[in-house]
Amino acid sequence: MSTIFSRTFNTPFESVPFNSIPSEAYEQEIKQTIAAARNEVDAIADNTATPDFENTVAALERSGRSLSLASAAFFNLTSAETNDILEKTKAIVSPLLAAFGNDITLNEKLFHRIKAVYDQRDTFSLIPEEKRLLDKTYKRFVRNGALLSAVQKEKLRNIDQELANLTVKFSQHVLQETNNYFLHITNKEELRGLPDSILQMAAAEAGSRNLEGWVFTLQFPSYVPFMTYAANRERRKELYLANARKAFGNNERNNESIVKRIVALRQERANVLGFTSHADFVLQERMASSPEIVTDFLNDLLQKAKPFAIKDIEQLKSLAAADGINELMAYDHSYYAEKLREAKYNYAEEEIKPYFSLPLVQQAAFDAAGKLYGLHFKKRDDIAVYHSEVEVYEVLENGAHKALLYTDWFPRNGKRAGAWMTSFRGQYIKNNINHRPHISMVGNFSRPNGDMPSLLTFNEVTTLFHEFGHALHGILADTVYESLSGTSVYWDFVELPSQFMENYCYEKSFLGTFAKHYQTGTLLPEEKIDKIAASASFMEGYQTLRQLSFGILDMAYHSNRFNDSDSIEAFEKATIQQTVLYPNIEGTALSPSFSHVFAGGYAAGYYSYKWSEVLDADAFEAFKEKGIFDTATAAKFKTLLSKGGTEDPMDLYLAFRGRKPNPEALLRRAGLLIQ
Repeated sequence: MSTIFSRTFNTPFESVPFNSIPSEAYEQEIKQTIAAARNEVDAIADNTATPDFENTVAALERSGRSLSLASAAFFNLTSAETNDILEKTKAIVSPLLAAFGNDITLNEKLFHRIKAVYDQRDTFSLIPEEKRLLDKTYKRFVRNGALLSAVQKEKLRNIDQELANLTVKFSQHVLQETNNYFLHITNKEELRGLPDSILQMAAAEAGSRNLEGWVFTLQFPSYVPFMTYAANRERRKELYLANARKAFGNNERNNESIVKRIVALRQERANVLGFTSHADFVLQERMASSPEIVTDFLNDLLQKAKPFAIKDIEQLKSLAAADGINELMAYDHSYYAEKLREAKYNYAEEEIKPYFSLPLVQQAAFDAAGKLYGLHFKKRDDIAVYHSEVEVYEVLENGAHKALLYTDWFPRNGKRAGAWMTSFRGQYIKNNINHRPHISMVGNFSRPNGDMPSLLTFNEVTTLFHEFGHALHGILADTVYESLSGTSVYWDFVELPSQFMENYCYEKSFLGTFAKHYQTGTLLPEEKIDKIAASASFMEGYQTLRQLSFGILDMAYHSNRFNDSDSIEAFEKATIQQTVLYPNIEGTALSPSFSHVFAGGYAAGYYSYKWSEVLDADAFEAFKEKGIFDTATAAKFKTLLSKGGTEDPMDLYLAFRGRKPNPEALLRRAGLLIQ
């Protein structure tokens, strides 16, 4: 059976020929590559030879390559450049893929062979990476029902089928709600406070809709500046409520029932597998190994951060009172936080944006990787892309090919919100050939406008460096098996490389090398750089509580604390009450649009952002001690990144740092230590 993805692409570095694969082709491609992968798995299960690591575990690892390529291309498209055809295809193939996954892990003959190898593992001469793959493979089968009865296996299949359908619907509703709403303003007086660059973008958006005036949307480059600069409080409230009620309105795109059903199914699935809760199931394979450990971690941070958060809000209240506002609301936060930051650090966010053009910031990230790891990024115009705005870079190390890096930075109707790193092909070694990865970074930054390039807020600068940290984790991968490569690590370890890179954005010696005005080329004045560095912990108490609220809510949903009869809104607000510092607004809820947890991979894992912050703060202190581009320290960190999931993450960290991470490093950096 010959399919597009089963053939070797006659393209540079075997990159995906997006320009020759129509949307209509993906349904058949995935169906056919599932069939081909099924044949490969059946051949392994039916093998009459005595089970060993190579003919069973390694063979299974290498099976389904065409399916992996096809599904990676497809699902990346549905996130970054979807359309009606792809969305219909996703609804069809997601359950098929879930069923195929069950067919593998519930295949009794296949598991019998894997178990035979696992039970005799001490008799094989396996290298550490092979031992790791065997252990993870065996546990994957057990954790997905291999030891269940026939009745239980069928129940698990049904649960997984329904979950696959529901998560697709959830994400489609969020995307539709984001795209369907816009705020149309024709009275310029209502736009007081907004910078000219934002007004130009809003006017262009209105023009694209054949409307007069200005249009603001729920896309981040439009939403965030409006909430930050618009002096008109009623209009801020209007836009805020539209975002806070996303997929929670009285229409067919309401996700409340979907959230309830997903939570119930995850709980039921965990029970079938012998776990008390979905959180218990998930955390068995995490650095934080139990819900109790996660809860204690979150609550400890909450107690330490809350006094600082209260002080943050009191400062905002004082500013708002001068404007006659007696009760500060959530939709006032960004506006008065920006005013406070300007007063405290003597610079406006909009004032420094011209010094952070997207091309310069991206090149700065590339330069940092060059200094740290000896990487060079060369733009390629001969590699097919899925949209004209996507750019591709060949990554080189000592002149040799290391990886491909795709960048896709601007919002479109076919792209979900936020920023993320992903891959079209992972890294692995086969027949002594090191197959290098194809990595992608995706974001939603403001578009260039006329002669003005895309200008980033400082928060967007850190976002780019964050995703670039993930990308480096993939680019530097150097393992034998793809399932252990790059970002294939414990979920509460995966944010270490990304959050580590954010630290460079606050280093004066580094900022001073690239923060240049896009028109004049002059460097950002040193006093402004000093202010940016000093502002690293600005509003960190409040921001910490906000992140903790997401982690606490996630754990509550997945730790048997939610009942189907509960109101989503009431449950959510009761759960995160200790983290909330603004008055309640009826009819709002995060859960119906909480894509990380209900459509992404963060269920019972959102805490990992804060968990990884402890690691990254401690890791960066090692660089601060020796020099932020110290070659010896960078070489050790590069080794950590290159090993992916081949070793226990704490062992990798110990090899890098020489000790376990010190939690006080995070508190020091965030300014949350009481003097």
